[in-house]
Amino acid sequence: MPIQMQCCGLVLMAILLYFYKSQKTIKLNTGRAFLNAFCMTFVCIMFDIFSCIVISRRDVFPAIIVEIVSKTYLATLVGVAFFALMYICTEIYTVKTEYDRIMLRYGFFVAGAVVLIYALPIQFYSDGTTGVLYSTGPSAYATYGFALATVVIVTVRLVKDKAKISRNRRTAVMTWLGVWILAALIQFFNPKLLLVGFASSVGMLVLYLRLENPGFNIDRQTGLFNHEAFVQYTGELYGMNEKFSALAIIITPGSFRALRSDVEGEIIAEAVRYLATMTDMTVFRNSSNEILLLYHDKDTAENSIKIIRKRFQKGWGKSGGILVSPNWVYVPDSTVADNTEELLYLMRYVGHDSSELPENRLYEVTSELAAQLRLEKDTEQLIVDAITNDRVEVWFQPIFSTEDHRFTSAEALVRIRRENGELVPPGLFIEIAEHNGMILQLGEIVFRKVCRFISDTQIQRYGVKYIEVNLSVVQCAYNELAKDYIRIMEENGVASELINLEITESASMNARKTLLDNMKRLMDYGVTFSLDDFGTGQSNLNYIIDMPVEIVKFDKGMTNAYFENGKAKYIMDAAMNMIRGLDLKIVSEGVETAEQFYTMENLGINYIQGYYFSKPLPADEFLEFIKKSNKTGY
Repeated sequence: MPIQMQCCGLVLMAILLYFYKSQKTIKLNTGRAFLNAFCMTFVCIMFDIFSCIVISRRDVFPAIIVEIVSKTYLATLVGVAFFALMYICTEIYTVKTEYDRIMLRYGFFVAGAVVLIYALPIQFYSDGTTGVLYSTGPSAYATYGFALATVVIVTVRLVKDKAKISRNRRTAVMTWLGVWILAALIQFFNPKLLLVGFASSVGMLVLYLRLENPGFNIDRQTGLFNHEAFVQYTGELYGMNEKFSALAIIITPGSFRALRSDVEGEIIAEAVRYLATMTDMTVFRNSSNEILLLYHDKDTAENSIKIIRKRFQKGWGKSGGILVSPNWVYVPDSTVADNTEELLYLMRYVGHDSSELPENRLYEVTSELAAQLRLEKDTEQLIVDAITNDRVEVWFQPIFSTEDHRFTSAEALVRIRRENGELVPPGLFIEIAEHNGMILQLGEIVFRKVCRFISDTQIQRYGVKYIEVNLSVVQCAYNELAKDYIRIMEENGVASELINLEITESASMNARKTLLDNMKRLMDYGVTFSLDDFGTGQSNLNYIIDMPVEIVKFDKGMTNAYFENGKAKYIMDAAMNMIRGLDLKIVSEGVETAEQFYTMENLGINYIQGYYFSKPLPADEFLEFIKKSNKTGY
């Protein structure tokens, strides 16, 4: 009986196994499922060959042996289909308990199929012309039926759960099954063509070439496992609720304390070779300058990290004279994150902000830090949603003029709302927006809405001479700030004298030239500036001399200190005398009581701002407040 096709399939499987085993592999569930399917396919082809031999020699082998071998081959066909189902389920059900539950259900189905295959009778047909022998009868028909049913289940899962399965895997599995089913149908209608065994090996080749080549998980430059391998491996560990520890070694150009900088690549390669010799851990190259070490035991991790850090304290290179001080980020317990994406986010946030890392110190990612960063990430999304859905509002806090005895200005303050209408405290989102750069977009939205408010209400009719708008540190460092703000004022027909922009000292310290260029262009256009929060941080009197501002604002802390600390009075008196000498105006913020108000007024403070008069108000309420308080516009 001809078995050339089966033998070709067997040879192909042997070649695939050689290439698979000759490469470094990482223990992934999908890899284990592939090996299971590979072994079942190999067994299937072997029994295909054995069945051909025993059927052709029925006169030599006992009838019971012929029947058992033939039915075992049929059972392995159903097994191949079942292992295809197992293969895709490893990606669909990443949580071990879910995977075990669904596979137990399918396992009962396949077990029933196997029992039925062995229980039903089998027949053997002989073609007297060609001498071809093959099995047929109820057992064979049941095999084809169950195999087809399993393939249908696989197809349904591929379609129903396509969001959980990568496109490459769907395509590869469908190709594998398509080739297998096509061969089975041809063999069913033409039993003389024994194609199923060879088609099964071709399916394995497709999976290997598209998905399961271990080389896909290897970084070509270093030979370490790559980022994709880390994502898959840790994803499976999270799915199985297995704890692990991780260390990130981040080697940036600033990590090198050497006389020569042209040997960075060579030193990194040397460090990689050293790490590759370490045991009890898995080493990944996450990016060009970041190595990740993964441990399954916390004690092992801490001992290993001590050894590695000690080695890094020594020199590298041929002469041993090149010192490297990388950023070290240690995650002692993987449960600080809910998944791989969040784990990498935490490590990246800490590791690449070198300003927070003491030199050559180990920075530990704790559950408290994780909670903080999780809140930050949620807040970032909250800001994005508020911007996208126009839930950014501008509120106004009136400012009283002690000279005019009326409210002549107001400070514009940003507010955002949640989807349910709840206001978000500014302290929760302002700093985060500054940190991630969204303050640029948020600031422009606020300025545009202020200009629109001025234009729509003609607020100057009610005695308001200008509106103060805060500029963040990030905005002050933005080259196009002046250009954009002038354009927005022109689009809304807002006179420049109606706008006052507030800056802080820290803004000029970060980008002094850019800020001064923006200020000059805006001042030439007619906009005025205030120095906000005087009395905080590194503020000093000499600083006011250097900045072209017209108003200086004493922050709430400085106002309160005047009444609580005797020394603060002398400091504030000196500051006021100098500021008046420079012909600048003064605003006292945070005034909450009548005593504070009258004291500030008697001191000659030009403007008073605080809860004594009003909290920040929504635009419509602020307008009514101004109308009523200033007794104009009626």
